[in-house]
Amino acid sequence: MLLRGIVTILLLLISNTFMTFAWYGHLRYSAQLEAQRFGMVGIVLISWLIALFEYMFMVPANRVGYVGTGGPFTLFQLRAIQEAVSLVVFVVIAVAVFGTVRLGWNHVLGFILLIGAVLLIFRS
Repeated sequence: MLLRGIVTILLLLISNTFMTFAWYGHLRYSAQLEAQRFGMVGIVLISWLIALFEYMFMVPANRVGYVGTGGPFTLFQLRAIQEAVSLVVFVVIAVAVFGTVRLGWNHVLGFILLIGAVLLIFRS
């Protein structure tokens, strides 16, 4: 069970990395990729292509982690883990890749409250 939990979280980390770049990468890399010449439709299509890889990791993460398929997590717990992982990946990418993004005290406090919500879901 522990191994399935770890695999689930690792797959979610990979999935969310793709998701974050699909959703926000065009804001950082449009100029380098000359994406503006494709217009909004082109940006959406590129994002969908990146999101395909997100799903290639997200679906297995849910299958491995779900209690109904032999995993250690309930449906609500899986969703809560997904949100926590998404938040962590987003913060790391926003700060490391965008460089101009700064975390304020209000962001940190808000994220702590979100993580607290995740922990609350794991209470029995």
